[in-house]
Amino acid sequence: MAARHLRTRKFSSPAGIAATAAVGVVLAVGGTVGAVRLTAAEPAAEPAVVEALPSTLAPSPTSLPPSPSAAPSGSPSPTASPKATRTQAASRSKARTSSPKPTAKKTTPAPKVVDSGSCGASFYDEGQMTANGETFNPDALTAAHKTLPFNTRVRVTNPANGKSVVVRINDRGPYIDGRCLDLSRAAFAAIAATSLGEVTVRYEVLG
Repeated sequence: MAARHLRTRKFSSPAGIAATAAVGVVLAVGGTVGAVRLTAAEPAAEPAVVEALPSTLAPSPTSLPPSPSAAPSGSPSPTASPKATRTQAASRSKARTSSPKPTAKKTTPAPKVVDSGSCGASFYDEGQMTANGETFNPDALTAAHKTLPFNTRVRVTNPANGKSVVVRINDRGPYIDGRCLDLSRAAFAAIAATSLGEVTVRYEVLG
């Protein structure tokens, strides 16, 4: 096997020597420029920037409450006073309306009628003492009856006009046949004209 000989190419001409030198200069300059570019491409270390928080988010150092450890060791730590609590009234727990509902008025039950009948009624107005010891008052709604207990209330109605009046028995009489009630002048005038002197009435004894 024949040995291979390495031969070095020689540039004998001046043009070849100039071309070789130019290539070397280009390589040297290119290496320096590449090194400069690599150095310039490295990012410079940026200084740390602390972004300030808005005043509404970042608490002010002066508004921070003192640390419990900052209190003197010899003095007791103050305790917060308990807050007063208010219990809502039971009436406030109900649903409120724009206007209160009208409450029904209590009505007095109608008196019970224990006796009734018809008879003649007259009136009197002379000043005198009544049978129960009162001073007779012609302007009061009272009446005289022969047997009804004193202070019994009697409703007297004139059938001719439908007018009625309630009187209180405080005297005795009348002692004329056909008459069972002797009304005071005011009571008689409430159901009929006093000029009549006597009218037939319907009476109802109220219990």
